[in-house]
Amino acid sequence: MLLYVVLLSIYDLCPALSGIEESSNHMEKNLNINKATFGGLLVTLGIIYGDIGTSPLYVMSAIVGSAPIKADLVKGAISAIFWTLTLQTTLKYVILTLQADNKGEGGIFSLFTLVKRTKYKWLIVPAIIGGSALLADGIITPPISVSAAVEGLRAFKPGLNTVPIVIGILCGLFFIQQFGTGFIGKFFGPLMTVWFLMLGVLGVWRLTGDWSVLSALNPYYTYLLLKTHPSGFLILGAVFLCTTGAEALYSDLGHCGKQNIRISWIFVKSMLVLNYFGQGAWLIANEGKTMDVFKSSNPFYAMMPESFIPYGIVIATIAAIIASQALISGSFTLINEAMRLNLWPKVEVKYPTVLKGQIYIPSLNWLLLAGCIGVVLYFRESSNMEAAYGLAIVLCMLMTTTLLNFYMHMKRYNRWFIYVIITMYLVIELSFLAANLSKFSHGGWITLLIAFILMGVMTVWFLSKKIRQRYVDMVKLDDHKGKLIDLSNDESMSKYATHLVYMTSANNPEEIEAKIIYSILQKRPKKADVYWFVHVDVMNEPYRMDYKVTHVAGNDIIRIDFRLGFRVAPKINLMFRKVVEDLVRAGEVDITSRYESLNKNNVIGDFKFVVIEKFLSYENDLPLFEKIILNMYFFLKRFSLSEAKAFGLDSSSVKIEKFPMVISQPKGFNLRRIE
Repeated sequence: MLLYVVLLSIYDLCPALSGIEESSNHMEKNLNINKATFGGLLVTLGIIYGDIGTSPLYVMSAIVGSAPIKADLVKGAISAIFWTLTLQTTLKYVILTLQADNKGEGGIFSLFTLVKRTKYKWLIVPAIIGGSALLADGIITPPISVSAAVEGLRAFKPGLNTVPIVIGILCGLFFIQQFGTGFIGKFFGPLMTVWFLMLGVLGVWRLTGDWSVLSALNPYYTYLLLKTHPSGFLILGAVFLCTTGAEALYSDLGHCGKQNIRISWIFVKSMLVLNYFGQGAWLIANEGKTMDVFKSSNPFYAMMPESFIPYGIVIATIAAIIASQALISGSFTLINEAMRLNLWPKVEVKYPTVLKGQIYIPSLNWLLLAGCIGVVLYFRESSNMEAAYGLAIVLCMLMTTTLLNFYMHMKRYNRWFIYVIITMYLVIELSFLAANLSKFSHGGWITLLIAFILMGVMTVWFLSKKIRQRYVDMVKLDDHKGKLIDLSNDESMSKYATHLVYMTSANNPEEIEAKIIYSILQKRPKKADVYWFVHVDVMNEPYRMDYKVTHVAGNDIIRIDFRLGFRVAPKINLMFRKVVEDLVRAGEVDITSRYESLNKNNVIGDFKFVVIEKFLSYENDLPLFEKIILNMYFFLKRFSLSEAKAFGLDSSSVKIEKFPMVISQPKGFNLRRIE
């Protein structure tokens, strides 16, 4: 812990080390969330450390396995665990990566939004890989944590089939997501505090019998493990499980703030290390034996006093449920960010409570539950899940390292500092990846398969937008202003709406899609008193909510540009209403109905939204690759929300118009007239 405090102090107080020039008016300095408070520390314990905090349930079990206990292996593994937590979790994530906050928010997509403004457009690749791997990790974490906790019951009933119990707990957990976790969330912090205190007390209790195991703090024992033990390198795959929650720690930065995380980590790491060393002391005391001779085959439960095991099982199960809840909530946040960054199909997002940031995505919730049940039924035992766990998340860590490299260059850190740090972590994480590759045939292929499917969906959604944008036909709005005003004043036509609102994707306020002009003037001429064009621009900041109003032609044609952060839900119906209220209050627009009978009674005019949805036309002659991408895109689009629902528009006032997307017409279409 002293090493941690020294590192953190040097990093924060000596900008010359990293080359950072801190701005005195940096926004984060004004955020209350970054002030360490007792309440903040308690909340942090409840929602940040679930994954990494429950790792003592299965890490030592995965290392020891069913083979006879060997003191040198245990000591080397304990040393490797300590230095993995120190280098990987403490130095990389708690000290370094938490610096890469996006207006107080963290996670791989937040990190990507910070670096995507650089000239390196290919950085979307590590963002997609990392996000997909983190989601895949979210499918196996709940089953392994809950299974490892519940299997403690076998200390009293050997041979107990825990699969139905685990599935029942998972079903209950996913079922309550739709109601929000605001009420039970208040207990997460105190309950996880009890869990960590239990870890520390149990560890100290076992250490009192043999303090010599603390010599494993010397990294030389890690070196001996890798050099002399036949399977030393492969054991790294099991050691890596102790740090799998580090990426989730960074993703939850926005919920707690970096100071609360950094301070609480001192307590969390201390308790984890004490428990790991306590398990090590117990294992060394039983050298030569196999775990199946004990009442529990898991060192975590086997080292407990027999009378305490029932309480230990209950507390461990609660901690596993809280850890699972954190991963589920994190998955919701990740997909919500992916949708806003146009990396995922638009799906329904609900807000079950008034708590900031708490969301519920029904489709993802039930897909995660199906995946978790599938994992439990396939592996059945936590010991089998250990073989598959970690392979996907190490990919995510490598991608974070890649993006972190560009972030540090962008922030002009000292070059030698960057080279040393990035080289060190590439070596560490590539070693972990190589060690975890041995798990591929033992179930690791499942999480990789899930990750690759998710990567495929994100890649198709991203590339399809690029292809469609390349062929969108834009026209100058100035060329059609007169026509729209003439149509608005045409007494020979019946009025379509008092206010006609179109959603536009045109980034340039002086342009508009040709399809919108066609819809107004030709498809069915739509006379309106005021034409509104609304554009939504997703910003690199998480919670930005700005708008800009452009009067294109007085009060006849108005454009509104919303600039929304990548974590803000685009509730355009509510936002548009708020903008109109502001404009009326400022006297910039009159929304009273233009019908004489309604106008004299000050009745507000009607608003009609028109959303254009496109489908792929048969009249296309596309390159094979683009044809495959677009066909996959429109197939996925069948399962996504309509454009109207995705923008949060009121269905009673929305008109959907479908247009064929003609990107590249066939060439050499020889049709001749005959007499």
